[in-house]
Amino acid sequence: MTEYFQLLRRDLTRDLPAPQWPAGTQLDHFRDEWAPAIHAVLCMTQAQGGGRVANLQTWRQQFVTDAEFDPTLCLVASNAEGILGVAQCWTSAFIKNLAVHPCAQGQGLGRALLLHAFQVFKQRGEPCVDLKVLESNQRARQLYESAGMTFVLRDAVTED
Repeated sequence: MTEYFQLLRRDLTRDLPAPQWPAGTQLDHFRDEWAPAIHAVLCMTQAQGGGRVANLQTWRQQFVTDAEFDPTLCLVASNAEGILGVAQCWTSAFIKNLAVHPCAQGQGLGRALLLHAFQVFKQRGEPCVDLKVLESNQRARQLYESAGMTFVLRDAVTED
């Protein structure tokens, strides 16, 4: 059975809503010592959405050596308990991954990370930001569409 993804886009030339962060949330960017915790959140949420993540060593190597890697574009939300969510973005104004730990889902953190990523790219002078989402991931698609992302194209998922 063929799986499909949708490419979604957010126009950044118009006003953007401000993120509303859950109480106690702190925002930072990628630090290598946080890689295991970030990887764990990505693994948990990718499994929920039908995706997959390489093992920690492979993921870390591919992530930090990617030509589009910029640690300031890996937005990390945490609280006193640890890493709660991450928006892993590329320099091409692309959101590679948006992941929220299951214990923090349903509290607005994913929306806040998404809206903050929009603001970061707008400040960098980007006219729009894109992401891909599995067509079967209804929960993520609803979040993205409610944040003003619009459908661009549908294509089959291919193995990397």
